[in-house]
Amino acid sequence: MRAVLIVAVATLLAVGCNTAQRRENSRAAPASGQTVVAGCATCIFEMEGVSGCVLAVEIDSKHYLVNGSDIDDHGDAHEPRGLCNSARDALVEGTIEGDRFVADRFELKPHGAALQRP
Repeated sequence: MRAVLIVAVATLLAVGCNTAQRRENSRAAPASGQTVVAGCATCIFEMEGVSGCVLAVEIDSKHYLVNGSDIDDHGDAHEPRGLCNSARDALVEGTIEGDRFVADRFELKPHGAALQRP
């Protein structure tokens, strides 16, 4: 009986520690439909360790690479008004997982809309 109790307590501790670690590595993203700044990770945000032109967002003054939407999904990134040459506001929904924003929704606002800066 004592061995069963020890195994049960050890299992609960292991599950609790794993849950806390996942919570630390993944946090809630912006509220549904929140506006964030989007642009090229390399050209606009100058993110270290990133090579090539890939989509990134700025949330709470931190930069995250985007999964679920590609820079080329939003036109030619290298044209004068593309995401390598100008930051744009985007309406987003999703979660932050480590150094990535996993997008369930990613919608650029029209050109000419004023950027939302905190």
